[in-house]
Amino acid sequence: MPVGDALRRGGAEGLCVATLDEALELRRGGVGGPLLVLFPVPVERLDTVARRRIAIGVASEEGAAAAVEAAGRRPDRAPIAVHLEIETGLARCGIAPERAAAVAAAVAATPGLRLAGIWSHLASAHDAAMSAAQVERFGHAVAAVASAGLPVPPRHLAASGGLLAGRTPTYEIVRPGLAIYGCLPDELPLAPAAVRVAAALRPALALKARAIRLDEIPAGTPVGYSGRWVAPRPSRIATLPVGYGDGLARSYGMRDGALVHGRRVPLIGTVAMDAVMADVTDVPGVSTEDEFVLLGRQGDEEIDAAELARARTTISYEVLATMARRLPRVYHAGRTTVGYRTLTEEGGTWRGSSSGTATSVTSRSTPS
Repeated sequence: MPVGDALRRGGAEGLCVATLDEALELRRGGVGGPLLVLFPVPVERLDTVARRRIAIGVASEEGAAAAVEAAGRRPDRAPIAVHLEIETGLARCGIAPERAAAVAAAVAATPGLRLAGIWSHLASAHDAAMSAAQVERFGHAVAAVASAGLPVPPRHLAASGGLLAGRTPTYEIVRPGLAIYGCLPDELPLAPAAVRVAAALRPALALKARAIRLDEIPAGTPVGYSGRWVAPRPSRIATLPVGYGDGLARSYGMRDGALVHGRRVPLIGTVAMDAVMADVTDVPGVSTEDEFVLLGRQGDEEIDAAELARARTTISYEVLATMARRLPRVYHAGRTTVGYRTLTEEGGTWRGSSSGTATSVTSRSTPS
């Protein structure tokens, strides 16, 4: 909710989410304005959708027919906003361009529904030819809707990659995702007009922890599951209460993967579900009060999402999206802490914070 609220205060006219549960969580948290659920919603939940003023995506002819039938049973209620997804080349979801007009007409003719948008999603913003072909197919679908005599609703195709590569029309709506985290899509060629914008992005998320144990061990001591790391000398080892159950992948072990006192230190042994160890032998004075950074900046050093993505042979999106819900969140606006969330508690003043500087920080340390 704090991030959604900050985005709205920062000027976003509406928000997109993947699932209905996410939309309902935002509404329960007091986030107003348009909300669009991009993936299909079961027709049994349409009353909930209407009551909470949530727009839905329709991604197939079957889904459209089911929505039309269900809405027909509630003709006197406020119409539900529908965004038609067009299949243009991702081959994941969507209505064929040649069928767009017929489906749009059926939605528009149903009293309980309102045609509120038409959209698609790029398969590869990095690929100019592929993106151009998708833009063309999307254009055919939009033209068919117009030729059927229907008002063309707001269109949206560009997400972060499309915006920054500059190969996609922005139309009336855009859907930045990764850029909201302050990150760039991996290896994306930037449009000249986007270079300054990309340079101004600042990471909005960091993963931090404090050691729960510091121990001196003799040379030859194996550390962690399977004893994959054996101390080559007398060593000082910090145990951090973060593991793969929190999104810290097992592949992050055995590399210089943490920052403390502004210096890189190696994560050693096997990353466990709830813990990882760091060798701090070469950093004098480390205590349990010190902050370790596993994702983010400390001093002149930084561990960014792209680095972690390379360590697990994936992309930055996955690194950021797999931060577990059980990780406490500490929210900042500029240099000011404005709130926190755990699995069982929430507190702070984030609703009154300045939206232009709101950032989200994950931390295993106790919120203060």
